[in-house]
Amino acid sequence: MTPEAKIREALDAHWHASAAGDLDVEHDTYDDNTICDYPQSGERIIGRSNLQALRSHHPDKPSGFNVRRIQGEGDLWITEYTMDYKGRVTCVVSVMEFRAGKVIHETQYFSDPFEEPGWRSQWVRQIV
Repeated sequence: MTPEAKIREALDAHWHASAAGDLDVEHDTYDDNTICDYPQSGERIIGRSNLQALRSHHPDKPSGFNVRRIQGEGDLWITEYTMDYKGRVTCVVSVMEFRAGKVIHETQYFSDPFEEPGWRSQWVRQIV
């Protein structure tokens, strides 16, 4: 199996475990010294154990994940997905950098959906 195929397999397992709430399998993807950034809040989580602890103590766990696309090559991979959080669907982009098959740096961007402006309806279609 190629290194890229192994990373893709690890990502599939990661997102499946995230959706299932399996924190051990979800965090097996990360290097012990991983860094995870949340640019909107200005937070940086250092280390897999801190990232897993933060997520396991989250008072409002996401209740669903829908992976739209995983794209990457080499050590840089992007996942676009939606997450049901507190009854609202949030759009997320995860940028993961790998070294030796483990995530060493992840940046997650969270975005709330918005109503489409009616004036541009003749040029667009709805994404399902």
